[in-house]
Amino acid sequence: MIGHTDNAVEIAAPLGFVWARTNDLARWPSLFSEYASIEILEETADSATFRLTMHPDDEGRVWSWVSERTWDRERGVVRARRVETGPFEFMNITWTYEELGPDRTLMRWVQDFRMKPDAPVDTAWMTDNINRNSRVQQELIKSKVEQARRAVVGMGDVPANRRRGGDVRTLVSPATVGSSSGFCGAVRLAPGESVAEHYHPYSEEYLFVVTGTLRVDLDGDPVSVGAEQALLIPREVRHRLTNVGGGEALAVFQLSPLAPEPHLGHVDTEAGPLESVPGEHAAHDPVAVGR
Repeated sequence: MIGHTDNAVEIAAPLGFVWARTNDLARWPSLFSEYASIEILEETADSATFRLTMHPDDEGRVWSWVSERTWDRERGVVRARRVETGPFEFMNITWTYEELGPDRTLMRWVQDFRMKPDAPVDTAWMTDNINRNSRVQQELIKSKVEQARRAVVGMGDVPANRRRGGDVRTLVSPATVGSSSGFCGAVRLAPGESVAEHYHPYSEEYLFVVTGTLRVDLDGDPVSVGAEQALLIPREVRHRLTNVGGGEALAVFQLSPLAPEPHLGHVDTEAGPLESVPGEHAAHDPVAVGR
């Protein structure tokens, strides 16, 4: 007899966000209730070998094993197998992800296995046990992923991007909260500091100055934007931000819609302080990190 289970859950979040959260192996002990720790033994761009250790069971026993996991992000498929099989003759698992809508993803786990003849339980018992536990874990993951989309994100919670100049922080994004139609953040500029000229082929940018005064050069024409004022930067309009006030300037930005691919979101037309070749798509843009 071969054990077979098939369980799925619908999660109110974009596929990319669900994929990133559930395939971040280091996050598993906080994502699953059954795992106490994980040790990554080997990792490549599309595979990982790792040791999982469970919390003690009702009799105080601690179960641990090594698994191998490979993934195909383009197809939305992950395959795993136990390397250390323990009481199983074999254990193979397939995870699939299906986009049901902009903010709806179906995550499915299919497990095929067989218990060893001398295992403490038989295959039928383990089938029932895996079905029960999979439903519990999937509902828990659903709750945690959906709750993560409601997280409050502060400036200190995300890394600074200084490649174009200034202190740019992308706060609400596909990576941080699973936004699906745009992203927003903030930029701090010291007196005289600039964000190098660039443009957005696919997105409008909405700029709101909180404190200070910015000169925004739009296709070479300067516009002054003071505290508590806003400005629309249309698609494909080259723009550079410069703090022309006497103190620090803080501005909030939002871009929408998202580019088809993260690296297409920004095109640089002059070099920033941390780069030397303008006119290339940004490979390390906040949007790219966010997707």
